[in-house]
Amino acid sequence: MFVKVANVNEIKPGQGKTVSANGVDIAIFNVDGTFYAIKNTCPHKGGPLGEGMLEGNVVACPWHGWRFDVATGISPVMQSVTVAKFEVKVEGDDVLVNL
Repeated sequence: MFVKVANVNEIKPGQGKTVSANGVDIAIFNVDGTFYAIKNTCPHKGGPLGEGMLEGNVVACPWHGWRFDVATGISPVMQSVTVAKFEVKVEGDDVLVNL
């Protein structure tokens, strides 16, 4: 089920935003006009990934620097460490996430 979580104008390229949809905390990122969504909680110590620094398509957790590819949810450092990713689509100006 796709749920509207943001407007495309709310998230500038190279930035992220944290939202809650149906009780799920989600981090949404704009990578050069393409939107990606992952679970907002870092598996290391629960840091808010949506508040992390985005470099290319990799976000670093603001608490301890654990990094995740926002397109895949996989850590580029240790590929066995992942966060859940969500399918995203844009309809008009709406960013929708599949929960």
